[in-house]
Amino acid sequence: MREPTQSTTNGNRANHSDNNGSNDNELLEALGTTISPDLLVQALTHRSFSHEHPGVPNYERLEFLGDAVLELVSTETLFRIHPDMTEGQLAKMRAKAVSEDALSAIAKTKLKVGPYILLGHGEAEQGGAEKNSILCDIVESLIGATFLEHGIDEARKVIHRLIDDTLAEVATEGPALDWKTSLTVKAHTMGFDEPIYHMSVSGPEYAQIFTARVTLGQNDEVIGIGKGSSKRKAQLAAAEVAWKTLDARS
Repeated sequence: MREPTQSTTNGNRANHSDNNGSNDNELLEALGTTISPDLLVQALTHRSFSHEHPGVPNYERLEFLGDAVLELVSTETLFRIHPDMTEGQLAKMRAKAVSEDALSAIAKTKLKVGPYILLGHGEAEQGGAEKNSILCDIVESLIGATFLEHGIDEARKVIHRLIDDTLAEVATEGPALDWKTSLTVKAHTMGFDEPIYHMSVSGPEYAQIFTARVTLGQNDEVIGIGKGSSKRKAQLAAAEVAWKTLDARS
């Protein structure tokens, strides 16, 4: 793998051990395909690195492409293997299988891609190689690079290699597929009105922590509290706690 600038890798091990490409081969073996060196570098280059090295392309266009290819393949897979499920059920399963949490877990456990990501100094110091948002983007950019170089059949093979077990797992999750919707359904079943989410945020701008509190009923009883790196994640965490609270009562 040919680096844009080996002297500015910010501890990210972009020069990969002895620079003979062996670690690159490990990444590509985990991915299950081949990607040309320049395209692989682009797929692993965060915009913060590009900002510090003008002219070095980053992964954002590849991520955009890979996101669309991933959605297509995951959709056709779910459509084929679950012929009796409704559109709504399939959509929830797909959303969970290709979520930031699911894809970042794949990046960490299957691809172990963190040490390969090219980051700017500031992003590297803030632990960018471990951020779920960046790891998720990298999975999508690698899929995009695979599609660009080899076409849909090879991209499909890579996607199946990465997410088939996740697709199988989400089919068994029941209410966990969508905690907010599941909470609303359970609340209505028990005679309550719509759950209400109250939000607060703390921490520095670059590492904000959102807190959601779910209240229910005329007394605004707090039945669930959740935290997360985004409003959505905090609400989902709170909805999970709240659903389990109501489930225990019912």
